[in-house]
Amino acid sequence: MPEADETTPLAAQLAEDVRRRIKLQGAVFPSPSEPRVFTIANQKGGVGKTTTTVNVAAALAMGGLNVLVIDNDPQGNASTALGIDHHSGVPSIYDVIIDDVPLGDVIQPCEAVPGLFCAPATIDLSGAEIELVSMVARENRLRNAIRDHVLWREREGLKPFDYVLIDCPPSLGLLTINAFVAAREVLIPIQCEYYALEGLTQLLKNIELIRGHLNPDLHVSTILLTMFDGRTNLAREVAEEVRSHFPDETIESTIPRSVRISEAPSYGQTVLTYDGGSTGALAYREAAQEIAERGALTTTDHQGRGQQNTAEAEKENR
Repeated sequence: MPEADETTPLAAQLAEDVRRRIKLQGAVFPSPSEPRVFTIANQKGGVGKTTTTVNVAAALAMGGLNVLVIDNDPQGNASTALGIDHHSGVPSIYDVIIDDVPLGDVIQPCEAVPGLFCAPATIDLSGAEIELVSMVARENRLRNAIRDHVLWREREGLKPFDYVLIDCPPSLGLLTINAFVAAREVLIPIQCEYYALEGLTQLLKNIELIRGHLNPDLHVSTILLTMFDGRTNLAREVAEEVRSHFPDETIESTIPRSVRISEAPSYGQTVLTYDGGSTGALAYREAAQEIAERGALTTTDHQGRGQQNTAEAEKENR
């Protein structure tokens, strides 16, 4: 593979894109042993939560995996980006959370990407925060719906979802709490800007509260650097600071600031279907591959530790 010539930013970027194309050509991503449920969260707005959700989901599906996006944001931007019909009256995640409609009844396939599905959000979801207040077990409604759907797919002999990605609003209301309770992993997109770490401390505190009271399995597994511009000292400094604080969680791939990424949703597409050869599309595919490979390694480590513990227990019994 060609080495990047860093004497000019353009030449370096072209060489990087070539390396990514070679690395990703024909790549099939490893499947986890059980569905991985992510909530994509950051209380700071405009950091690329929805963009990351839909593009990572599309990249995982293009890597051969079965992926579900749950649009838990009343704005419905994830549904728009995936080309999913979500006008008022369409069965949506609102019906699942409020009226106990089975999740399978609202899921729609993304026509442009085989293996990618979406549970859309409609404008009705904007009133769900108020309606949830008086409901029993209001924090668990999305988790129960996902659990029941996973079990239903098993009973019906359908291919399970490898990944479930939940896009949620930037505010910490009951919809976001439902997303945190439903997931085991949190993916945090962090913008490579001056205010990048603003609010991150509070987000981590909120995650700890959820862990302590509602979902002990929840943890931050992945941090993705977005809107990265390697030509600026500021972006590099922010990236170094994030990596120094979260060395295990921050993935190596960074998402560049890209016109193509910004344009794609206006055409009802992800950047991978809008311009699959662009720098942004390649970056998201590489990030998704790293997420999938990390998940496979984690699964292997857990199985290895389980086998080791079993062997030690048998040895003690003998």
